[in-house]
Amino acid sequence: MLFRSHVYAALDLGTNNCRLLIARPEAGSFRVVDSFSRTVRLGEGLSQSGELSEAAMARAIEAIRICAVKMRKRGVTSARAIATQACRMARNGPAFIRRVAQETGLHFDIIPPAEEARLAARGVTPLLDRTDRGALVFDIGGGSTELIWLDLREPKRR
Repeated sequence: MLFRSHVYAALDLGTNNCRLLIARPEAGSFRVVDSFSRTVRLGEGLSQSGELSEAAMARAIEAIRICAVKMRKRGVTSARAIATQACRMARNGPAFIRRVAQETGLHFDIIPPAEEARLAARGVTPLLDRTDRGALVFDIGGGSTELIWLDLREPKRR
């Protein structure tokens, strides 16, 4: 259930970018009240070392701090913060996420590829022509790509 007084935030920490979107319900939809995007290159050197580098983690934490300030300033009441491929792959990914929580107060979920695909599909569904029988969605990220087939002939599911 959406409440008019709520302010929602979505924070996505990917292999290359940190993105924030803050919105509030308005007229049966949402109005974006703030956003942020920064290239952090979290996955830089990961394929060679198997770990997130100190420089990459520092860039990401700096961006996440900005997001935390924006979220407090806008009075966010409900938020979801996710981390994707770089944190999934890195041996020190979970330790990095704990460090982020300690240093910024924001708690990230490292999500599996299937959830990443589900969220991408959910995000584009309102943009699709419902008279089509299906759609192939490409979610091309810095460290992974998800291909999602949406069967639009099925009844709309909640």
